[in-house]
Amino acid sequence: MKIHPNVSVNNLINYESAAIENISNAFDSKNVASIDILRLDKIHNVISGNKWYKLKYYLENAKGKQRIITFGGAFSNHLVAAAFAAKMMNIESIGIVRGEEPATYSPTLQDAADYGMRLVFVSRENYKNRDDILNKLNVDRNASIVIEEGGFGETGVKGAADILQHVPDLAGYTHILCAVGTGTMMAGIVRSALPQQQVIGISALKGADELTPVVASFQQLPHASFEINFNYHHGGYAKKSPALIDFMNKFHQKTGIPTDFVYSGKLLFAVNELIKENYFPQNSSLVVIHCGGIQGNRSLPVGMLRF
Repeated sequence: MKIHPNVSVNNLINYESAAIENISNAFDSKNVASIDILRLDKIHNVISGNKWYKLKYYLENAKGKQRIITFGGAFSNHLVAAAFAAKMMNIESIGIVRGEEPATYSPTLQDAADYGMRLVFVSRENYKNRDDILNKLNVDRNASIVIEEGGFGETGVKGAADILQHVPDLAGYTHILCAVGTGTMMAGIVRSALPQQQVIGISALKGADELTPVVASFQQLPHASFEINFNYHHGGYAKKSPALIDFMNKFHQKTGIPTDFVYSGKLLFAVNELIKENYFPQNSSLVVIHCGGIQGNRSLPVGMLRF
C-alpha cells in the first residue's frame, strides 16, 4: 500500500457509517421497549470502532513527532489500529507486547507487523515497568508520543466521549451498554451520557473489580450512574465458551451484524442474559455500543463462526 505523506487519518474515517440499527428482534425483550446498536465497527475496516475514538486526540498530538510508542497484548486491536494510523501519517510505530515472543504470531500481531510496527516483547513481570522499557528502546523520547494500552488516559477518554455524538435522540435511551477492557471507552461514555441515564459495562476480563474506581476517576459531577458487570467474561480476556460462540452465530443469523469473541460478542451475550433475568425496568430503551475490532476472530478455527 502506497501512503501519501499528506494523508489525514481523520479523512479515512467514515463517520456516516456509525449508524443506529434496531436489534430488538434478536432478543426476547418482554420488559424492554427497544434495543438499538451503534455500529462503530463500520467506520473503518482497520481503525475500527472505539479504537479510533481513543486514538484520535493522541494522533493530533503526534503530528510533528517521529514515532508512536504504545502497549498491548497479543490480541490487541489497539496495536493494529495504532500501527495502521502511524503508517497513514508516515511516522514510525513501536508496539510493546505483553508476554514472550511466540513462535507464530497471532493474526493481530502479524497485521501490526505488516503495517510497519516494530514489535518489542516484554515479560509479563516487567510489562508494568514503563520507564525501564522505554529507556531500553534507545529512542528519542522527545520525538515520540507514548500511548498507554488501549489508549488509556485523559486523552483517550476525551476521544471516547465523542462516541455518543453519533446517537440521535440520545435522551430517548434509559440505558447505554458497552464492553470494558481498560475502562477508557466506558469512562468517556459515562462522561458524555446524560445524568438520568445508566451506563452498564460488561467486562471482558476476569478478576477483581479494579475498573470501577478507574472509570469514576475521570468523571465530574453530575454524571450518569454506572456499573461494571464481571459475570460474562467466559473464562477471561480473549477466552470463549461454546455458549458464547453459539450466541454470536445466532445473533448474526438474526441481524446480519458480526461480533467478536473478545468484546462485542460478550457484550451482546450479556444483554441477552440480563433481559432474560428481567434486569431492566419495564419500558426501558437500550442502546448498545458495538466497539468494532472483529478481526480478532481470525484466531478462531475455520468454521467456528458462520460469518
